[in-house]
Amino acid sequence: MSQRVRLLQPGWDASLDYEADAPSPPVEADQVRVAVEACGVCHRDLLDREGRFPFMRLPITPGHEATGRIVELGARVTGLEVGARVATMHRDACGDCVACRRGDTTLCVGAAWVFGLLADGGYASDVVAPASAVYRVPDAMPAAHAAVLHCTFGTAYRDLVTLARVRAGERVLVTGANGGVGTAAVQIAARLGAHVVALVRSKDHEGFLRSLGASEVTTDAKAVSSVDVAVDTVGAPTFLAALHALQIGGRIVTVGNVTREKVGLNLGLVITRGLTILGGSGATRDEMRAVLHMHAERPFDFPIARTMPLESADEAQRLVRGGGLRGRIVLEPRRP
Repeated sequence: MSQRVRLLQPGWDASLDYEADAPSPPVEADQVRVAVEACGVCHRDLLDREGRFPFMRLPITPGHEATGRIVELGARVTGLEVGARVATMHRDACGDCVACRRGDTTLCVGAAWVFGLLADGGYASDVVAPASAVYRVPDAMPAAHAAVLHCTFGTAYRDLVTLARVRAGERVLVTGANGGVGTAAVQIAARLGAHVVALVRSKDHEGFLRSLGASEVTTDAKAVSSVDVAVDTVGAPTFLAALHALQIGGRIVTVGNVTREKVGLNLGLVITRGLTILGGSGATRDEMRAVLHMHAERPFDFPIARTMPLESADEAQRLVRGGGLRGRIVLEPRRP
C-alpha cells in the first residue's frame, strides 16, 4: 500500500484527493518501481488540472518531477539496478521510431507514458514507470534539486543549447524569469556567455535574478529590443512582445503556455526579419548528462520556494496558481 494524490475531475472547485493507504500498482517487465523522495509542482500540473488536455486520463495521480530510488525492477530491464537513484523525465521513449533512432527521444511517436496526463505521476510515495522514462541522478544531490532538475535545467539546456544554439556575446531574453524554467534559463544562458535580459512582473526579483547571472531585469516587455534569442516560459501574455524584441535573424523558443489565450501571429514580421520560432520540450538522457556535467563543474542555484508534505498538494498547486514564487514548490511523502 502507498500514499498518493488523485485528480478526480478537472477544475478548482474540488480539492485534490489524498489517499493515505492506496494500492500499489504492479511492475511490468519493462518497468521500475521508484520509492519517491520528492516531487516538484510544475505549472503544467495546473494545466492538467484545468483540463487543458482533452486526452488526459482521469482519475490520475499528477506530477512529472519525481526522484527517488529504484526498489523493484521488471524482468526485461537492463542498465539499472535496485537501489539506483533516479529521476523522472516527462515521458518514456520507444527507442525505435525515427526520432528515437536519431537520439531525439523527446519527440518519440511510438510511446505515450506521459506522467500526470496518460500515466500516474509522482504525487505519491512510489511511482511505477517504464525504465526509459527515468535517468540516473547523483546520490549526493538533495532530493528537491534532483526532482526538478529535468523539467527546469534540462528544459532550459535543450532550449538554449540544442534548439537556439546560443553563442557567447549574444543577448538572450528570458520571460517569466523568476519561475522554475526561467531561473534555470538565466543561469545557463549566463554560463554560455550571453547577456541575459530577465523579464518579470515585479522588480522585487531584481537582486535575486542578478545573483543568478542576469545582466538586466525589467518589468516592461515592450522596452526590450535587439535580442538574438528569447526563451518564453509564459505564453500568450509575453510571446508577441518577445517576438518583437528579436533582431533580424533572431530565434525564439516557446516553452510556456500558462493561459488559454491564442496568439495572432504576424507572418510578415517573421518573414521580413527572418525569425525562427521553435517549440521547446523536455531534455533527452544525453542532454541530462550534459546538464549534470555543467552542474558538477559549477553547481547551479536551485530556487526552491517551499517544501511541503504530500498531503498538502492541493494547497501547493493553489500557491503556484497565485504566482510570484521564486522557483518550485516541492512535495515530500511521509515515510514510516
